[in-house]
Amino acid sequence: MKQTPRLPGSANKVLPLLGERLKLARLRRRLRAEAVAERAGISRSTLWQIEKGNPSVALGAYFLVLFALNLEQDLLLVAKDDVLGRKLQDAGLPARSRAPRVKTEVAP
Repeated sequence: MKQTPRLPGSANKVLPLLGERLKLARLRRRLRAEAVAERAGISRSTLWQIEKGNPSVALGAYFLVLFALNLEQDLLLVAKDDVLGRKLQDAGLPARSRAPRVKTEVAP
């Protein structure tokens, strides 16, 4: 039996919201679920699970639906404005350094 991954706190709202947005995008385009599933190369059942925000569906399937709806450019917006990362960078926090590589001697 396949286990559904447990999402942390507020993350439980992210996938259902994404699924709802994908469904609305499909409906705005007046596309039937079967047509989008076929274009994405997934089953109608998988599309239904995506539109419900099921976390057990592979992330790649979500991407396939974005491509089928011609929304792939939206992927480029992910982490575009990394406000927290920029603040940390500007604060000049020391970067984590890696431990030096251990040299091993090779027997002749």
